Amino acid sequence: MNRILQDKFLSLWSKHFDSAQLPICLFYSDDASNESLLRHVKGRMCLIGQLANAYRGDDIAFTGDTIGCFGGKRFLGFSQALMPNFEHFLSCGIPGQMEGERYKKSPELVREFAQNAPVEAAPAKYAVFKRWDRLAEEDCPEVVIFFAPPDVLSGLFTLAAFDECDRNSVIAPFGAGCASIVQYPLLEGKSAEPRAVLGMFDVTARPSVSPQTLSFAVPVSKFERMIFNMDESFLTTDSWTKIKQRIVSSQHS
Repeated sequence: MNRILQDKFLSLWSKHFDSAQLPICLFYSDDASNESLLRHVKGRMCLIGQLANAYRGDDIAFTGDTIGCFGGKRFLGFSQALMPNFEHFLSCGIPGQMEGERYKKSPELVREFAQNAPVEAAPAKYAVFKRWDRLAEEDCPEVVIFFAPPDVLSGLFTLAAFDECDRNSVIAPFGAGCASIVQYPLLEGKSAEPRAVLGMFDVTARPSVSPQTLSFAVPVSKFERMIFNMDESFLTTDSWTKIKQRIVSSQHS
């Protein structure tokens, strides 16, 4: 990670967002030292829940064997498999065998949705998550991920559109919580005009975050532009000062 850029964001984040939660970053690596960052899990556990400690400053890495849910393995690129009877799981279930989540109206609709869903293979052995301030010089983040309340999100959302005329510089595609912070922003990072991804609308994953929290994930190429735009944007106006005061108050309430 470029130290100058890293320190610049830390300074500007403190200036404009005060003590709001820092983002975590995702990158892939084949460095065997990441083996010490693996946290084995027993049984089923949402990937979002597994990431909780990363926001507290604990570095964490994953392989396909240390992820507690089918979705997390798929969206991090460690498996292309769907869970058995996925089309029923996401829709109406199977009477006497499986309770459906009822996120889609029918199994047929789920099958079509899954058939058209992107599938990406992990480019390295480890998927690593570190908080922005803990990135090492050799780390190369691909996605920057915020878990934030509405006032902070309003700043990120507006900043993402600051240097673009596209009304859809931030998107909110349907998907699992982990898809919105990993798969979709990784795909956006391959685009000539990458967009940020608003997420955590996944009802099943929401118990893993606080009630006032959504996610905002940005390909690093776009995020670098956002950093350099901060000091000439609305963040310097009286309108933002009012929001910043609420952010400060909420941190101490």
